[in-house]
Amino acid sequence: APAGAFPEWFLNPDGSLPSFEASQASGLSVGVPGNVALAWKAHERYGKLPWAALFEPAIALARDGFVINRQLFNSATANRDFAAASASGRAWLYGADGKPKPVGTRVTNPELAATFAAIAAEGPQALYAGPRAHAIASTVAAATPRPTPMSPADIASYTAKERSPVCGTYRGYRICGMGPPSSGGIAVIGILGMLERFDLKTLGPQSPVTWHLFLEAQRLAYADRELYAADSDFVSVPVRGLTDPAYLAERSQLISPDRSLGLVTPGRPAGAPLALADGDEPPENGTSHFAAVDGSGTMVSYTSTIESAFGSGLMANGFFLNNELTDFSRSPTGPDGKPVANRVEGNKRPRSSMAPTVVWDPQGRPVLAVGAAGGPTIPVSTTRAIIGFIDFGLPPREALALPFVMAFGDQVLLEKGTWLEGAADRFRALGHTKLMFREAPIKAGAVGRVRGGGWQAARDPRVESNVEVP
Repeated sequence: APAGAFPEWFLNPDGSLPSFEASQASGLSVGVPGNVALAWKAHERYGKLPWAALFEPAIALARDGFVINRQLFNSATANRDFAAASASGRAWLYGADGKPKPVGTRVTNPELAATFAAIAAEGPQALYAGPRAHAIASTVAAATPRPTPMSPADIASYTAKERSPVCGTYRGYRICGMGPPSSGGIAVIGILGMLERFDLKTLGPQSPVTWHLFLEAQRLAYADRELYAADSDFVSVPVRGLTDPAYLAERSQLISPDRSLGLVTPGRPAGAPLALADGDEPPENGTSHFAAVDGSGTMVSYTSTIESAFGSGLMANGFFLNNELTDFSRSPTGPDGKPVANRVEGNKRPRSSMAPTVVWDPQGRPVLAVGAAGGPTIPVSTTRAIIGFIDFGLPPREALALPFVMAFGDQVLLEKGTWLEGAADRFRALGHTKLMFREAPIKAGAVGRVRGGGWQAARDPRVESNVEVP
């Protein structure tokens, strides 16, 4: 968040909370971009190819164009208010009649190609200083109804921070994920830790009881992460307590194979602060994830997002600006008047659900890199894939193809078109009475070791095939 941000950042002058869409379509929602700073820092330490060479495919796509596929067309149709909010967005994705350009249309973005070329040649300072930084700041400031909007100094002072991973074990496998301000690693380790006492392998992947247990562990883990997870530079996050095997075993005792808990409350792990209120979290549709491994076994799991499908709708330098600050709790206090851990503060990073994860087998060999997109569904997608890989012995493609099930409060989503629909009565008998049948709002990617010692790369089969490239 810019240095001038404060807890009431999103509130109306009368103290009321505007609609989410009103907050999103504003400079208030834009955080300082972090991807380039992160990539540069990681490349300095671990990179093997020349920095400039990494940009060549992206420059070619922006300069020479790519073909609009069905997924992009549908997104432009559903999110027109944001995708067409700027002149650049309208020119890129929409015709003179105001309708999205049809599937098969080749579109180019020469301004973005120039931005990529500058970053390739000059490094991150091409974005974080000079005219491109001023373009970001001025675009955001013009749309920010506050006297202290984002400034060039906010952009110039951005630093990608290295933080301790959140690690745990599951059936002898070592699993490490992203720590605060993301809640993803805490949630993944929490769900797995609570499931470890159950014999999921024997139950199998097509047992309603398997996914009932999964739902119960997810509810308990999410109750904890929604109360405690935030930027650890500003809030004391009890990561060690939340991932302590003894604490997770205690929470697991609340789970019954025969009956749902329904609504649950957070636990009290060691080191938990006392005066916090729950916060909210919006869905994310502008998130991407990829996983990779090299010949030496080095694994990378990378999640990147601009939050909503077209972020804030604001554009600068050829790209959409994020609405990441709506990942903060827009209300600074809860109904009981207690402060929310994830409230807005200057220079603070918002909580996310990102869960890029890497896994080593009991012999210490790297075996899986996995992660997902989809806002609060991310830890569920990621954990589901890990269970498929470890408990059911599935290769990555089959693990990602497992049907999706998730609890949203006391409601349960069963993926439409899968065997879960036909098992609805079994779920109701287990106490899950409020069922939704919908397509799974998820995207996941993984690369994992398979029988014979090779590796298999996989993406979620729900994702339409990627755009055509020249």
